[in-house]
Amino acid sequence: MDWQIRAIRGATTVSENSAEAIAQAVTEMLDAIESQNKLDPTKIVSATFSVTRDLDAIFPAAIARRRPKWDCVPLLDVQQMHVEGSLPRCIRLMLHTHSQAMQHEIRHSYLRGARNLRPDLCLTP
Repeated sequence: MDWQIRAIRGATTVSENSAEAIAQAVTEMLDAIESQNKLDPTKIVSATFSVTRDLDAIFPAAIARRRPKWDCVPLLDVQQMHVEGSLPRCIRLMLHTHSQAMQHEIRHSYLRGARNLRPDLCLTP
């Protein structure tokens, strides 16, 4: 099977705008993505985190950078476009990685209050 670049999506929410709450949610989401996809961080091309405008206590990329083998992953934080009535305190992730898995085999992680954003992609319990 050939290696391809695959996209892995994830999203989660936090109960409050604090460094601790954001760190816990980002860690939970990345743990799920790594374990469900047998992800090798050395194969990650890049990861972009977006956060809603009500989250500014810490950069999600700063949390990811602390993980084993994530210190050389190109990471970016951006603010999610605000749409009135959208899900508050939400962190989203788009990760690109080299993988031998087919795109339909990729497991996306939508956790906590973000589970309803994409129920068609929400494959985590």
